[in-house]
Amino acid sequence: MIDFSWGSKAHPLRITASADTPVMASIAEGVVAVEPVRRRHRARPGLVEVLAVGYGRGLNNMRAIRTSIGDGLRYVRHTTSEVSGGRRLEIEQRHDDTGLVVRTVIDEREGVDAYRFHSVLHNGGEQPVILQQVTSAALIGITGFVGDADETDLWSAQSEWCAESRWAPTPLRGPAGLADINTAAHGHFARGGIARVGRSTWPTGEHLPTGVLSNRTDGRTLAWEIENNGPWRWELDALYDPDEALALALLGPTDIDHSWLKRLESGEEFVTVSASIALSTRGIDGALAALTAHRRGSRIPSPAADAGHPLIFNDYMNALMGDPTREKLLPLIDAAAEAGARYFCIDAGWYDDGGDWWPSVGEWQPSTVRFGPEGLIGILRYIRDRGMTPGLWVEPEVVGVRSAVAESLPDEAFMYRQGVRIIEHDRYLLDMRSAAARDHLDTVFRRLIEEYGAGYFKWDYNVTPGTGPDANAVSAGDGLLEHSRALLNWVEGLRQRYPDVVLEACSSGAQRMDSATLARYDLQSTTDQQDYRLYPPIAAAAPMSMPIEMAGNWAYPQPEWSLEQVAFTLVTGLSGRLYLSGHLNELDAEQFALVREAAALYPSVIAHHARADACWPLGLPAWDAPQVVLGSRTDDETLLFIWNRDSTAGQTTVPLPEYRGAELAVDVLFPRGRAVWRPTWDAGAAELQLDFAGAGESARVVRIRPENRR
Repeated sequence: MIDFSWGSKAHPLRITASADTPVMASIAEGVVAVEPVRRRHRARPGLVEVLAVGYGRGLNNMRAIRTSIGDGLRYVRHTTSEVSGGRRLEIEQRHDDTGLVVRTVIDEREGVDAYRFHSVLHNGGEQPVILQQVTSAALIGITGFVGDADETDLWSAQSEWCAESRWAPTPLRGPAGLADINTAAHGHFARGGIARVGRSTWPTGEHLPTGVLSNRTDGRTLAWEIENNGPWRWELDALYDPDEALALALLGPTDIDHSWLKRLESGEEFVTVSASIALSTRGIDGALAALTAHRRGSRIPSPAADAGHPLIFNDYMNALMGDPTREKLLPLIDAAAEAGARYFCIDAGWYDDGGDWWPSVGEWQPSTVRFGPEGLIGILRYIRDRGMTPGLWVEPEVVGVRSAVAESLPDEAFMYRQGVRIIEHDRYLLDMRSAAARDHLDTVFRRLIEEYGAGYFKWDYNVTPGTGPDANAVSAGDGLLEHSRALLNWVEGLRQRYPDVVLEACSSGAQRMDSATLARYDLQSTTDQQDYRLYPPIAAAAPMSMPIEMAGNWAYPQPEWSLEQVAFTLVTGLSGRLYLSGHLNELDAEQFALVREAAALYPSVIAHHARADACWPLGLPAWDAPQVVLGSRTDDETLLFIWNRDSTAGQTTVPLPEYRGAELAVDVLFPRGRAVWRPTWDAGAAELQLDFAGAGESARVVRIRPENRR
């Protein structure tokens, strides 16, 4: 029997096991004791649940918990150690029938109420084990922490190209939640639960691998995320005991969802994907603050990108739209430099001679007709002469079906399924398990960086391979997982070779904004949304998936827009990492002055973001919310990014209960000099009242600073 607590002082984990049960993990407040199994069906899942062909489930269902191997795991030992920035707990279990030895690693960063889990499975038996799914972690005692299920909401997010990160609550006891089937009358617990799944290599293309349970009465909140740049599954399962009503299971790819099978031969090992949780008693804002600190501590440092997070201009969005030429670029480069940009990225089309570049990409050689006698090299030199670092759009993981590279590279460089090369939307996909594919990309980036002088890459990814490649793999899902891991390893090597190069993650907007990817890139494009009015809920929700300073939010002013519309898109940019585009060279003096004002403010705003936590005074925004508010909060001040999308509205109220009774200095930081927005602070009610009558669709950056507290 073991029973101990480990982890943060505020919210430790509780680890328990007995001679009759596997190791179980719970939030310390959640489970009082571990009783021996007395029922036919074990109610509580183990920390590690393993589904394998020939062993199956202890109770047949489609859930991740109650597997036969999970039932049979038994505690062997555990150790604790100090690691860089925090502490580590390692727990070893063994399954006698298969000989599987499972070592679970739990990491905690100093001062952060968050944990990261992964497990290593070693086949110590004589026979192979064919894995179907393995939990990165399964936790019990959740209702003991978040409280009564009748008062708890599950927050999850749907995503879509140009409509990313649409968060919404599901009451746990509502019609879309967990049903009460009267488990006592049936002798065992329910077979269903609530699950979300991410597929293929767009892990955030349909649902987000992040979820939140939050008690709407007292603010106790659990947040989680699965850290994989490929398929994943998370699920909430109802258990037998009323006081332990929920279990949370976090997984990478599975057999039933992603055609994942892994044959583990005797002596071989398999490592699960990582997954993390964060806990707070301060609602969603508090849990995400812990998760943000956890994410920041996990990033690979980038000297160039992190040194002030310099301002970027990209020529694509609502500007050149993939049709760059010398005539179009030169005045735009001049305008970007005058606005204060430090990087100028030439987006799609720089390699295109014939106007049909989609099926012919792959060589990444510059166009011979677009850029005049000096070619692309001359344009990049011009960018440097204007004091900016040149950048290029690339989509390196694909090769067009009409590209010469499709014939020159060996077959092993591409993804195959059942002996047929995978094609999606006129593209082949490189298989990063292949040395030939990696060598090809080494050559491409060496030329673009060392010969052309590119110091920035917008890394796009517009097609996915579906289930994945089954060549040299037991299953397509296994091939895809190994490809995804090989890609991350290759990106890490690129960063080590070129530490001064800035990498932007972009996958048809934000279809790949998982934490495994973001740990290796410098910023994330949050969307491809071209309608400035639809952008605010995307920008405001982006910090649910990444630190605020990584959220590359487009600002794309247009010459035909009013000054309020120009300010609106610039507020969107400033709410994360300001990412300029649009026809800057065609703006009039007043419009361009607003751009200059935002660019001048940007260094102080991004410095604030880099040490701030996100907050949502009006709650996570609905897609059609008339007013959207994102807060960026430090101990000293809070910046509020406020958008009014209802042209008929004249006022709104922003509750700020943390400042109740305090005198606040309230300033409109951007845009200055436009008096149509009038903020008023009511200390007793703890409300910021905003009067914007007559402004119509408009937005502001408002700074609040406590002067004193009573």
